[in-house]
Amino acid sequence: MKALKKFGVVVGLAVVATGCGGNGSSSDDTLVVYTTRSESLNEAVIPQFEKETGIRVQMISAGTGEAITRVESERNNPQGDVLWAADITMLYDKTDLFEEYVSPEDEYMMEGFKNTTGYFSPAFSDPTVFIVNTDLAGDMEIESFQDLLNPELKGRIAFGDPVNSSSAFQSLIAMLYAAGDGDPMSDQAWEFVKAFVANLDGKVQGSSGQVHKGVADGEYVVGLTWEDPVVHYKQSGAAVEVVFPTEGVVYPGQSIQIIKGTKNLENAKKFVDYVLSEEVQSRTGQELTVRPLREGVEVADYMTPQEEIKLFDQYDEMFIIENMDDITARYVEVLEGSMD
Repeated sequence: MKALKKFGVVVGLAVVATGCGGNGSSSDDTLVVYTTRSESLNEAVIPQFEKETGIRVQMISAGTGEAITRVESERNNPQGDVLWAADITMLYDKTDLFEEYVSPEDEYMMEGFKNTTGYFSPAFSDPTVFIVNTDLAGDMEIESFQDLLNPELKGRIAFGDPVNSSSAFQSLIAMLYAAGDGDPMSDQAWEFVKAFVANLDGKVQGSSGQVHKGVADGEYVVGLTWEDPVVHYKQSGAAVEVVFPTEGVVYPGQSIQIIKGTKNLENAKKFVDYVLSEEVQSRTGQELTVRPLREGVEVADYMTPQEEIKLFDQYDEMFIIENMDDITARYVEVLEGSMD
């Protein structure tokens, strides 16, 4: 995105490689997956994929911005085969980085989450939520975006980098829709962002993972993140609660895409098909803390029922795509202005 350099972020890859195989991909039985998905989802999908197909997977985990930058930097000599990261709003103008492929499983995905571009296959959704440390919050009310302006929360809110983090960007979009009464570009919406950034008190997290971890570890009272890790922390006994803001949430379809020039195209297609399959979508929906996007698949009882989640009626994905550079640049200006 255009705002990347202006934001002053150094995109130095700090990736962790797991699984089998060496650097790059070159043989018929291997696959390199760049993933920003949670450890629990990666571990639920990839080992079973290896077992069922005989394809050895090298999994490289990174943040969204890091993973996309890596694909861009390797465009002339791709070292990866699949990018399992982000949603269409962050990738729409990057189709030159990906192979065109629509899985035969696509017809079974929910309306609004089909591969309409030919490149991006939505697999799971990560609704925008708050993670609240219940021990630190006490009786403090934290149910809406407006509650985040409470002076008692100054310097105690964890928020990521919307320029490089897809979850932070979606949280920013949700904030703009909430504060702007459905108009994310209104003066009212951006005045709220200024007030929110002021309440951050200069504390911006370097990665999306630091947001939910910081709250779970008791460094912050509340964080703006996505649902999956919050439910996972709660199940593990952490003193946290998942809060769907009363104004509404953004419900992005996190997608999977094949890297252009992959040396293992057929294996990459098999992986996309596998992630979208009824077997994987049903199993992960019942066993993990993600929201599958295949039609008719139910989530586990410990997840918030879908009917209790309020979505923004005015949310327009294409509008966000067309205005992404303006939104991120404007946010950078607000952030830099708060540091003057």
